[in-house]
Formats: sequence, structure tokens, C-alpha cells
Amino acid sequence: MPAATTDLTGKPMNSVAPFAHEALFYRDEDTFLSGTARFVTEGVDRGEPVLVAVPEESIGPLRERLGDAAEQVHFIDMTEAGRNPGRIIPGVLMAFSASTQRRFRVVGQPIWPSRTALEYPACVQHEALINTAFEGRPGVILCPYDAAALPGHVLDDARRTHPVVIDGERRVASEWYTEPTGLADVYNVPLPPPPADAEVHSFSVGTLAHMRKLVSAYAHWLRREQVEDLVLAVNELATNSILHASGRGVLRLWREGDTVVCEVSDTGSGFPPSFTGLSGFGIVMVNLLCDLVRTHTSHSGTTVRVYLGR
Repeated sequence: MPAATTDLTGKPMNSVAPFAHEALFYRDEDTFLSGTARFVTEGVDRGEPVLVAVPEESIGPLRERLGDAAEQVHFIDMTEAGRNPGRIIPGVLMAFSASTQRRFRVVGQPIWPSRTALEYPACVQHEALINTAFEGRPGVILCPYDAAALPGHVLDDARRTHPVVIDGERRVASEWYTEPTGLADVYNVPLPPPPADAEVHSFSVGTLAHMRKLVSAYAHWLRREQVEDLVLAVNELATNSILHASGRGVLRLWREGDTVVCEVSDTGSGFPPSFTGLSGFGIVMVNLLCDLVRTHTSHSGTTVRVYLGR
């Protein structure tokens, strides 16, 4: 029997919508290469700008599979560019789509087997919010998932964040697809507790300058430009607490291996799910500067935690 050819509204899936977001389930290198190469080649043949943002180890084999067509494709190592999932929409996808007036095409792989449990909620929020960020824009994003190595709950979430799923020769509308903001809220989960030896400092508008000095001194062993980035990011979060919460907040500082962790908490209602990169230049900037940004909002307030390491 042929695969389903209509979406959840009954509209034919072979009709050209302004934007499409599809998941590709693969179980070995050959199915990854055949699925992504077919998608990329179709875009090149149509004259569409094509971006491939996948882990570095997949770039070489895909270039080889594409042959001469690879010369017309822009490649990015997603483990670097997308190390912070909240950076992918503004720093990778929007940056690429804004560079052209034509319909664009992207292979974007934000989730791979070595992603950590700490990063994963931000990954799901990212995948959900792609549907909001690009609604109505002329383009298509294909997200490969290693179905042989990733746990079942990750594939279930992929079905919730992608209106269309490609699995082998089947391309079907996902019956699990979930409204993006609601799914992002599902992953508004509590953060792991700070360590007992974390430094704790209260701040208010009159102590912002002192807070910046504290962060700079604590992170002194990072490269100078990293220290500057971290100070800028924490200052943005603290300023947001002062302006939009109670006028004050708490800063916590600690290390996890080679990474400095800074946490800003307040009693405010927090950022919307679009915190991952869609609302406000300052919040976008925080995501662009840091290796990971995690946020949690509850009835008692909001906590934002940023990570930056060597």
C-alpha cells in the first residue's frame, strides 16, 4: 500500500506549502546518506540555496555521496554551531534563510546520541519552535534522527515536533504532531540543584556593576573574550530580572569541570517558550554567547542558567 499522502488537515502532502519541517529516521550510514543526498540534490537541481548542518563526521561522507553537487552546498558542523540548542534558530537557520530571497532548503541535525540529558529539553524546545519561527516562510528543513541509536522517547518527541516523518520509504503525516508552544511548555522542567559550594550573591539595580566584577573574577581562567561574553550574558539576564521581575534577584556561580555555570533567579513570571531564540535581541544574544542556556519557570519565579567552558 502506498504511504499516506495527506497531512492532518487532509491537504495533499505533495502540494507546495510555504514551509515544511520533516524528520528523517535512519538506521545506518547508507540510509542517512541516501535520504539526505536525495533531499539536497533535489534542492540543488531546483536552484535553491542549501545548507547542511550535521555533526562533522557526517559531512565528509555526504560530500562524497553528493559528488559535484556538493560544491553548491554550504556545510556547517552542528556540534559546534549548535552546541547550544537555543543558538540554532537565530544563529544558524535564520542567518541562512535571511541571506536569500529564494525558497531555502536545510538539513539540520540538532539531536545526536551523545547529546546530554541536560541539553535534551532545550533540543526539543528548539525543534518545536522551528514550526513557529518559520511559519509562512518559503523553505523546508529536514532533521535526521539516528533511529538505531537514539532512545524511543526521542523518536516519539520527533513525531511531536515534526508535521511529517520519513521512515524508510514511508513519508507520512505525523499523528502525534503537537502545538509548538504547548510542547515547549512540557519541557519547562526543573533544573538540577546547584552544588552546595556554589557562590551566592543577591543583586539589584545598584549592584549590577559589582555583579559584573564578581562574574569576571570568578571566570578569570577562561579566555579573555569568553569572560567578556559571560559577563555580557549574565548582565543581560540580571537586567531583565530588575526590569521585569521584583527589581532584584540572586546570582549563583560554580564550576562543572572546565565549564563556568552562572545562574540568575528571580520571582518573575519568566520568559515565554520562545526564550530559545525568538523573542528580544537580548535573549537572542545570551543564546549566541553561551554554550548552553537552560531556563525554568514556576509559580515561585524564574531561573536561567548559562554555561561557558574552554
